[in-house]
Parts: sequence; C-alpha cells; structure tokens
Amino acid sequence: MKSLSSTGFAIFGAALIAITYGLARFAFGLFVPQIRDELALSTYVIGIIGSLPLISFLLATAVAPLITNRLGARYTAVLSGLFGVAGLLLISRASDAMMLGSGVFSCGISTGLMMPALTAGMQAIVKRSMHGRVSSVMNAGTSIGLIVAVPTVLFMVGAWRLAYLSFAICAALGVMAAWLFLPSVSQITPANAAPPAPLRELPWSRLIRLTIFAFVMGFVSSAYWIFAPDLVVTLGGLSSASTGWLWLAVGIAGLGGAVAADLADRNNPPITHALMLMMLAASLVLLAASPAQTVLATFSALVFGLAYMSLTGLYLMTGIRLLPGRLSVGPVLPFMAVSLGQAAGSPVVGALVDAFDYAGAFSIFASLGILVAILSPFYPGHIYQVGDEEIVEEDTGLQAAYDHQLQNEEGEPLEDPEDPQDDAEQTADENANDDVTHPISLHPHSNRVRVYHGDTLLADTGAAIELREKGYPPRHYIPTVDVDMSRLSVSATVTHCPFKGDSTYYSLPDLADIAWSYDRPNDDMDAIAGYLAFDADKVTERVE
Repeated sequence: MKSLSSTGFAIFGAALIAITYGLARFAFGLFVPQIRDELALSTYVIGIIGSLPLISFLLATAVAPLITNRLGARYTAVLSGLFGVAGLLLISRASDAMMLGSGVFSCGISTGLMMPALTAGMQAIVKRSMHGRVSSVMNAGTSIGLIVAVPTVLFMVGAWRLAYLSFAICAALGVMAAWLFLPSVSQITPANAAPPAPLRELPWSRLIRLTIFAFVMGFVSSAYWIFAPDLVVTLGGLSSASTGWLWLAVGIAGLGGAVAADLADRNNPPITHALMLMMLAASLVLLAASPAQTVLATFSALVFGLAYMSLTGLYLMTGIRLLPGRLSVGPVLPFMAVSLGQAAGSPVVGALVDAFDYAGAFSIFASLGILVAILSPFYPGHIYQVGDEEIVEEDTGLQAAYDHQLQNEEGEPLEDPEDPQDDAEQTADENANDDVTHPISLHPHSNRVRVYHGDTLLADTGAAIELREKGYPPRHYIPTVDVDMSRLSVSATVTHCPFKGDSTYYSLPDLADIAWSYDRPNDDMDAIAGYLAFDADKVTERVE
C-alpha cells in the first residue's frame, strides 16, 4: 500500500466520492431527457427507475459496517468500485427499462459501500484532530462529481451512452487506486473508544425527529434530482445541452454547503434548518415558474445546491452527536433517511407529473417543504446537559461532533492511538538531528530462532529475517509455515506503519497481541510478507 498523508487521504477520498456519489448516482437526472426519449419511457417509469439506486443505497448502507469489518477498508472500497463499474456499463448499454434499472440499482450499491470503507480507512491513517476537516473535503466529492459530469452533456449532446462509458472508465481507475492507496484495516470503531450507551438510553425523541426531517427533505429534493433537467427541456423548451448548466450550478453551490453546515452547527441549527429548507422549496418553485429562462433556472440550481448540501451536512453532524460511540451508524442514519425519502418521492413526482404537469408537481412538493420548514423549531439542536449555561464555539462544528462521538471511559475526546514504539522513534529522530529519513534494513538470519510462551513452543525456524529499524530493537520475522498458527487467533487490533504498511495482530487465549504480520507490506518491504514477528516482552525468544 502507498502511504497517504491526511491531506492526500482527504483528496483521494473526495475523488472516490465524486465517482460513486456524483457520477454513479446523482448525475442520472442530468441525462433523463435523452434517456427518456431514446428508450421511450414514461415519466412514471423514470420516477420508479430513479428510486432504485436510492433503495439499493439503503440496503448497501445497512450491511456496509458488517462488510467493512469482514473485508477491510481496501476490499470494501474495491467492491464498491466494481459495483459502480458494472452499473455504469449496464447503463451505457441499456436497451430497455429493465437493463437501465439494473444499472442504476448497481450504482446505488456502490454509493452505499464507499463511505463506510473510507471511514474505516480514515480511522487508520488520519489523526483524530483532522477528522472534521478530512470529512468536509470528502463530502465535497459529490459536488465535484456533478461538476465533472457537466462537460459530458455540454460537449457530447445526445451521446449519453458514451458519457456513461467514460464514467465507467473513471470508476475502474478508482478501483485500481483504492487497491493501491487504502489500508486493509477492518475496524471502524477504535478499540480504545468507550462502549456506546445502551439502546434504552439513546435520545429516541431526538433521533425520531432527525429521521423525520431528513426523510421529508429527501422526499422534497427528489423532484429536483430526478426531474429538473427534464422539466426545463419538456416545459421550458431548452436544449438537452443547456441542462448541464443546472448541474454545474448545483455542484458549485454544493461546495459551499459544508461551510454553511458547519456555521449552522455553530449558531442555531433549528433556525438554519428552516432557512435552508425554505430555500430548497423556493428552488423548486423558481424552476417551475421560469423553465425557459436559462439564467433563472441556473439561479434556482445554485439555491438548491447550497440548500441541499447544507442540510445533509447538518444532518450528518446531528446524527454523529446523537449516537456517540456508534461510528458505523451515526454518520449514515440521516443519509439513509434522506435516501428513503428520495426513493419514496421519485415515483410520486412521476405520477403527479402524469396526472397534472411539471409545474403542479413541483409546486406540491415545494408546499410540503415550506410546511415542514415551519416545524423546524422541533429540529434537535445541540446536545447539552441541563445546567449548561452557554454554548462555546469549541463545542460546535464538525470536528467537535466527531470529538463528541469518540470518547474514552472518562468522557474525554479520544486521543490518537499511541504506538508503543512512539517514544523510541521520537528519541531516534531527535538523535538524528531531525533527519527525515527512516532507514529500515532486512537481513537473512540463518541461526535457529525459537519462540516460547511458558513451556509451549510457538515457533521454530532457521529461516528468519532480521528487521532493523532506527529507534527500535531488531525484530525477527518468522515464516508462518514455521509458526504453530493453530494456537493463534486474529485480534481486533490494527495499526498502520507508513514505512511497512498495515499490520494484523494475533493473540493467545490468555494473552493479547503477542505477534503481528504485514500481509500486504509496502513495495520495498515485500520480503516480510508471509512472516510473523513476536513481541519480545510477552514471549521468550531464543536465538542460537
């Protein structure tokens, strides 16, 4: 695995989100006019097809934590990418509604698996103090994907199949990058985090209110995501190419959504929620009222993009705060509610368009949005105990939300995991006068090496490799064929070394983490793949 810095991981994560969320999921509405005409599909059928990736997203999100714990970050991201490639290829070759629906369904699975994989990777690579910023950058990937999709409409008018083929190629490149850059760790929640509160102690009233608000927002927004381009083409008489400006505006405005959501959490979430939901409803009315005016239609897209991304960011922070200790649930619960609302709203919009017209359908949905916005004082605000006199800035915002979720037994924000060799490494670095190099050398060790736990022989080899690393004692790596692996079990502990790669730890029934291995080490450490090193402080190592 190639090592990534926190900044590099944020950019890389945003790129994968751009592919799975922006291109594979939300770009579909951009091509609805062309697809509907070529495949002769009714508005109602398009509405049903538009709900399929949202349904598959829900299903994938529900099982994603289990899959990530089983496969690890790297393989879950690769699996996500493969579903994306398959779905995009199916769409590019679609000849009927069934094939088109299968493609968008597969794309929804890709979307649901990617964020949990990146979350697991972030736990291993990124410092906890950077999680808020990294998440903000990754969440911006959806907007970036929408912006990337625009040129395919502007410069490939009518060539939607070629556009989706190009998306599939991007997804394939993402699969290869995920294989190279993501760690293979599988633990989403850190082992040293405090256990989550029992289910009976969860703030169920707040959770229910968050879920309802997120569901309704998803329901209302489905009109824009699926049918906005078709509205300006059908009702406004604009060209299919001009719809690209709508998604470009949504993408650009969406980039500011993360900032707006962070500001909302630092001030008054209920009031901001009401304002943003009003803006989202206004974007529907504005588009339905002026579909032939490119400038006004584009302005409505700007309003929609800012409102939608701000609301989803606000829901993300609220979900994290309401479910401390449940990293695999807190960030995704509101998104599942939003997607469920979109899945329910998409066919309803299609039916209303068939029964009335676009203007009537969009007006009905906008009215619902305004009604719910009026109820925003019931939106769950900050989570504070009775008696707190004021809200300080350090207690709000996305990073504060992550700090609130990951806490130790004393209720303090969880610190970055400590490597037992950190002190030695720091000493070595100081002795090297800030030398940035970190030499590691491998040496064949022909002497016999035996490892005991008490009187039990755990390993016996004459083919060990001695690893010498600045600041650390020499380590003997023993081939797994010479280790009694039947006595060892894989533990939940995972660590990442920027020089060697991701480690897998092993335990005895009565002694944890006595050995480790690097199953897929970095390129220059390939020689230790398939070898095991033991903790000399926990076992007896005899070298002849």
